[in-house]
Amino acid sequence: MGKVAFVFPGQGSQKVGMGRDAFDASDEARAVFEEADEALGEALSQLCFEGPEDDLKLTANTQPAVLTASIAVLRALDAEFDVVAGHSLGEYSAHVAAGTLDLADAVRLVRKRGQYMQEAVPYGEGAMAAVLKADRTLVERICAEVPGLVEAVNYNSPQQIVIAGETTAVSEAGMKLKAAGARASTLPVSAPFHSTLMEPAEARLREDIDRLAFSDPRVPVYVNVDATPITDAEAAKDALIRQVSRPVLWEESVRRMIADGVSLFVEVGPGRVLSALLARIDKTAGRVSVQGPSDFAAAKEAIAEARAS
Repeated sequence: MGKVAFVFPGQGSQKVGMGRDAFDASDEARAVFEEADEALGEALSQLCFEGPEDDLKLTANTQPAVLTASIAVLRALDAEFDVVAGHSLGEYSAHVAAGTLDLADAVRLVRKRGQYMQEAVPYGEGAMAAVLKADRTLVERICAEVPGLVEAVNYNSPQQIVIAGETTAVSEAGMKLKAAGARASTLPVSAPFHSTLMEPAEARLREDIDRLAFSDPRVPVYVNVDATPITDAEAAKDALIRQVSRPVLWEESVRRMIADGVSLFVEVGPGRVLSALLARIDKTAGRVSVQGPSDFAAAKEAIAEARAS
């Protein structure tokens, strides 16, 4: 019997209207949005459904919005899973799904996470760039050669790595990578996420996480920072803290899940970014994207087939 992994998207997958179909069709999804609105003391649901897009793109808004939309779809889908994981911010959705963290606590926590990450580096002084058609050895070597701070921060797939750091260093690394035959493009983000420049944000978030009640997850959670499964509340806290200023090991996480028996990946939440990455990591792995009720039947059929295999 194949295992089923539910995986959750991170920042960048947001779009105006996300979660609206689930809200309209499901009492469970509606309850998720209402709980998030109450937790933040504002109409996050309205921002998700109606925008404006510029406000939705603000990091402190994006993070709770994507988490809430993902959990709303999850609750409306009402299907069982064996393991969970999430890309960067998506790891918080994974913990809510696994019961490690209450939804209201998670929404408030990622609101702070977004604020801290934005405030860690003055606007314009940090940048990120996506690098395609380059292996990690080349990317890491060029980052090490460039003056200033630039690091590989997202190992997304064999041919997609994201670099981040000081704006000038990221720009120079991008030019050197292009000269070496790679493709590099600056990402429209407001801070150098997951780089060591995020250490001030990590220190602030640690205080908030230490104050919260975490439970042992009811299914294994594959964490970004180590690409390993955890089943312990304290390990969950530690991994979320360290994740802020360290690379997202997404490719390794997916490969580890496959090695551990996962045959189907169900992407739950806005966008299809993780499904696209999965196709580049392992074309043979099953995958299905669930963004709303129109996707539920196909997802449940795929889950049933995976369990029967």
